[in-house]
Formats: sequence, C-alpha cells, structure tokens
Amino acid sequence: MTSSATSERRPDLDWIRVGAFFLLILYHVGMFYVPWDFHVKSPDPVEWLRPVMWLTNPWRLTLLFLVSGAATRFMADKLTAGGLAKARTARLLPPILLAVFVIVPPQTYYEIVEELAYAGSFAEFYGKYVTASGHWRPGGEPLITPTYNHMWFVVYLFLYSLILAAALKWGRGLVATLDRGVERVLDGWGLLVWPVLAFVVLRATLFPMFEVTHALIDDWYNHAVSFGVFLLGFLIAKSEVLKARFIALRWPALLLAITSYAAYAALGWFLPDADEITTGEIARQTAFALDQWFAIAAVLGFGGKHLTRGGPVLTYLTLGVFPFYIVHQTFIVVAGHYLAQLGMNQALEAVILIAGTFATCFATYEIVRRVNVLRPLFGLKPLVAAKHVDRADAAQVNRGTV
Repeated sequence: MTSSATSERRPDLDWIRVGAFFLLILYHVGMFYVPWDFHVKSPDPVEWLRPVMWLTNPWRLTLLFLVSGAATRFMADKLTAGGLAKARTARLLPPILLAVFVIVPPQTYYEIVEELAYAGSFAEFYGKYVTASGHWRPGGEPLITPTYNHMWFVVYLFLYSLILAAALKWGRGLVATLDRGVERVLDGWGLLVWPVLAFVVLRATLFPMFEVTHALIDDWYNHAVSFGVFLLGFLIAKSEVLKARFIALRWPALLLAITSYAAYAALGWFLPDADEITTGEIARQTAFALDQWFAIAAVLGFGGKHLTRGGPVLTYLTLGVFPFYIVHQTFIVVAGHYLAQLGMNQALEAVILIAGTFATCFATYEIVRRVNVLRPLFGLKPLVAAKHVDRADAAQVNRGTV
C-alpha cells in the first residue's frame, strides 16, 4: 500500500537538491583545471583531478533529475495538468531566455577568445552570437549560437515537465496504480537490482550510439536516463514504503557505490583512451552504470535517515539554488580566464575562484530576491505586494524550482 511520506514537503529531498547543486558548482570549477574540454582552460591542467571528478560524474545530474521529478510530484498533486504546465513555464522559461541572451554569451565569447584568438569586441561578438552568423569552429566543430550551455538541465527539465503535464491530462487516474507498481517492483533488494540493471542496459545499448551532447534532438541516451529517473522520482516522491527501503539499504548501497567507483576510476586511470570497444572499456562503462544507481540509492537512504529537519537555512538555500545555478558557470569562465593570466600559485588561484563563485552566487541571490522585476528571470515567484521579503520567501517556498 502506498502511503504519503508527507502531504507537503520532504526536507531530505530539499537538502539533497541543495547539496547536489553545490557539488555541481565545485565540479564546474574543477572543469577549468581537469584536462578535459571546457569553455576556457587553465594553462596548467591538473591530471590528478580526474579521479576526483569521477567521484560524482556518474550520478550527480541523474540524482538532480530524480529529485526534480519528486519536486514536480508535489506540485502536480496540487494543480491541474494545465496548471502544472503553466507553473513550469512561468518558472523555467524566463530563466532559459535570460541565460541564452544574457548569462551564457560571455562563456561563448571567452571560449573563442582562447581557442580561436578572437580579437573582436564583445559588442561585435554579440551581434554575431544572436544572429548565428559567427561561423566559429573551436576544435574544428561548428559552434551553434545562440546557445544555452550549462542551462541544458533546465531546458530538459522544462521539456520533461510539459510531457508529464500532457500525460497527466489524460492519465492522472493511473498515477496511484503506477505508484503501487513501482513499490512492488522495488521490493527488497529489487530496489538496488532493477534500476541498476536498467542503467547497465542503457549504457550498453544507447550510449555507444548516442554520446551525451546536451543538444536536445540527438541526445537519446541522456534522455532515456534523465527522463527515466525524472519519472521515477515523480512516482516515489510520496511513498513512505520506498523511503524506508532506501534507509534500510543505505549501507549496502554505499559499499556497492564505493566499490563501483573504485573500479570505474581505476579502469579510467590505467586504460588508454580508445575509440574502439574493448573488454576493459565495457567493464569501465558497466562500473559507471553500477555507481550511477548505487550512489543515488545511498544518498537517498542516508538523506532519508538523517536530513529530517527543515528550517530557515533550508528555506533560504532551497530558494537560492536556482539563481546560483544560473550565474555560477559564467563567473567561473570569466574569472578563470583572467585569473589564469596573473601567474599566481595555482592552489591560491583555485581558492579564489571557488570563493568568488560562491560569493557571486550569494550576492546575485541577495539582489534578485529583493527586486520584484528580476525574480521571475531567476526562477523565483514575484513577491506579494507590501510583504517583507523574508516573510514572502518563507511563504512562497516551492519544491518545483529545479
């Protein structure tokens, strides 16, 4: 039998979402230093950062889609299908447009400055950016503009929310049946076995054909995983039964996650990069898929056990993570570009970049949440007239931001 974990909130999921977004900010700082492709790069790549980045690589964004699906459930149960679509459009579309035309362009500008030695002014660049007439080819690949870069997550979430709203229009009566079905399938060790089997199959079948591009129309492996866990999060959000199962299996899930990560990182470190499919590469991709679910199960289990209290700090951060997400990468790209030219100690540089990123995120949020015209552009509901900001924030916390 399905029972509601709470009719209004799940503090554990709120804390998990906040923590996952903070990890994402640190990850993107790491992208400046790790020897992988990014918009701008440190002139001194740090090889040992690779296993550190792999620590969250398999599961970080997958967890965010699952938690976002759960957040959408709490919204959907209070709204009609049309109301859900309208609320998601009002919350997600303005930040997407802001990002495409204001937040993201500096990332593209400094990318072509570094990779193509572009010497034009930002104003000249911007005219070409918005008209898709730049014909830039960093790394030999065409750079499509306007673009959304790191906001792909929000674009995908917007699309998934609209698809779900359309499904609820005709099939809301099936939700309770699907809830019970998921509880039956994820009974006992099935909670760990069946999702991980799905991840392994997707990694073995779709991933070799469709690399992750974030380009929406050809990103089928990514859609299968991200939309799949979004729907799973929607169905498990209010199940007290499944929450208890995650808690009961948190230690086995953690041990399996650690083991899977160790295998994935070791294989990635010692195997040479190769385009062809080898036995070692198959093993590495399998370890990725295992870690992907076992880590998520462990996070949900430990979160459900220990992250049980809300409060003003959680309220503040829950509202703040969306503005944080919108601005963080642009600061990293711009600040990283200029810091790299100063020739300072790299450890000090990294500390400054991390501190500056978080300071910018908090400063942006503090400004935005007080200016009514800016709030919708950063995913916040408008303030109710004549109410104090803090009172309005507390009253308007909405689980469905991202």
